[in-house]
Amino acid sequence: MTDADPGNTMRERVGNRRSRLQLYVQLNVNRLLFTLAVSLVFFVSILALSVFDETPLRVVMRASDPVETLFQGYLTAIITGVTLVVTISQLVLSQELGPLGDQRDRMEGAVEFRHRVEEFFDATPPPEPASFLQALIDMSAENAQELGETISDDHDEEFLEKLEGFLDELVQNAEAVSDELDDAQFGRYQVIKSALDYNYSWKIYQARRLRRDYAEELSEAEEAAFDDLTQVLEFFGPAREHFKTLYFEWELVDLSRKMLYVSVPALTIAVAMLIVVDPSTLPGFTFGIDNMYWIVIGAATVSSIPFFLLGAYMIRLATIARRTLAIGPFILRESGRTDAIDWES
Repeated sequence: MTDADPGNTMRERVGNRRSRLQLYVQLNVNRLLFTLAVSLVFFVSILALSVFDETPLRVVMRASDPVETLFQGYLTAIITGVTLVVTISQLVLSQELGPLGDQRDRMEGAVEFRHRVEEFFDATPPPEPASFLQALIDMSAENAQELGETISDDHDEEFLEKLEGFLDELVQNAEAVSDELDDAQFGRYQVIKSALDYNYSWKIYQARRLRRDYAEELSEAEEAAFDDLTQVLEFFGPAREHFKTLYFEWELVDLSRKMLYVSVPALTIAVAMLIVVDPSTLPGFTFGIDNMYWIVIGAATVSSIPFFLLGAYMIRLATIARRTLAIGPFILRESGRTDAIDWES
């Protein structure tokens, strides 16, 4: 791979170190840990600001009702937000509840695709998503090696050099991603992460361009080897998109379930703050900070967790969606526009 080529993995395709760290947080960090970290930052930030408050909160509570107003808003937002998330999830998953004709069409589409893959493999590929993707990736590496063995040494030196670089890069990328998929289980981000690390669109472009630029020099056997490699890469594209869609549905179901779980303590705390807490509650100081601040800020943090959880999931799903908008040999990212891509009419 040259400096002009886009990287294979998502990390390599991101420009600077800051962007790589941002991508790691957006995608790789466990969503519950992400939610916990944001909640902790929220709690500490508000607590730190309270130190600079010149008017004690208890005094303000005797003169007005800021805490009551705050948690009335939380109560409404929690109920509305959880209901909205569950509703959106059900709309996204509505295709699972379609009529028999729609379900049959989906079944026929999946079976037809598997039949085409079986004919190409001359074997039955595994049914499990990670193993299926791994089989396609391994086959692309095998076809790349066969292409290298098929190409005659009599070809132009420039062509042989470009082909060798392309095939070496493909095989190395395929072996690395295949190893990542060994223990991956569907429902975890690891499967989609590994699939995104296989830059199949750039490989299709390279293979087609090499085949077309040197078509006059290629024999029928060499052209067939190019076609076999391109074909398996083209199988990988829709397979990845299909499993990505299933992963999105899985994540939305998981999000809806967890939102319902965290909304119960959030609602409980919000209601308790409206009914129980008043200026006389738990007098005194802890670590030099009025206990009322600890109570109110802690309750606000717990009540905010459903929104932090929603944000954590949406950041990951939106990032994946943005990085996989195109299917096939199309490159939308700025990092993918290199000097290696030009147009000669």
